[in-house]
Amino acid sequence: MSKFLIVIPARYGSTRFPGKPLHLIAGKPMIQWVWEQASSCKLADDIIIATDDERIAQVVDTFGGRFMMTSSEHATGTDRLIEVIEQETQATHIINVQGDEPLIEPELIDSLIQTLKDQPEVPMVTAATPFKITEDINDSNMVKVAINQLGKALYFSRSPIPFTRQFPEGLVHYRHLGIYGYQRELLMQWNQLKPSLLEQAEQLEQLRALDNGVDIAISITESTHPGIDTLEQAQALEEWIIANNA
Repeated sequence: MSKFLIVIPARYGSTRFPGKPLHLIAGKPMIQWVWEQASSCKLADDIIIATDDERIAQVVDTFGGRFMMTSSEHATGTDRLIEVIEQETQATHIINVQGDEPLIEPELIDSLIQTLKDQPEVPMVTAATPFKITEDINDSNMVKVAINQLGKALYFSRSPIPFTRQFPEGLVHYRHLGIYGYQRELLMQWNQLKPSLLEQAEQLEQLRALDNGVDIAISITESTHPGIDTLEQAQALEEWIIANNA
């Protein structure tokens, strides 16, 4: 029987924004915002916040979330996921929800779960959204994805893809969103996959999967709430929340 587990990695020592999971946004720590959004999903069976810091664990316990202490030596959130599922042996599918997306839509998380249900042969799924007019497609911090006609990822890049020598009618440039769903078997094999030259060049871990022949299905969304990377972005989000809930 399938069990869909949401894991939210939450690391205290962010380089650009130390203590980010505990930063208060409109009176609630960021990690609580993420947990509450994930808790509104209809298709997930359980949620675990994976952290390496007792301060985060204490806050999660305060608002009633479930947490697991994980190693502070992990280089990536994927490594933290693997440690969780080594203990959560009943989880057949894992959804990696970033701990810095306080307004992530529950419907987006459910769409990834539904894709894994509908396409059991697909080992991995992620999401993308059409670029908005106000977004800079040349911004290397905004990862792009090219998608084939079967709804699978062709390539991820920090550069604009596809290059538009011509612009045929109907062409859409997609921005990749950092949420992933995995079959358990893929995650358990992840560290045996050789990091590719493409991954190293672009510094995009998902290229390891593509370069090793792993299909990645893409769930298209109109999501407009990106992750929080800086204090200034957190403050802007707080202002937006207050203005829209006044």
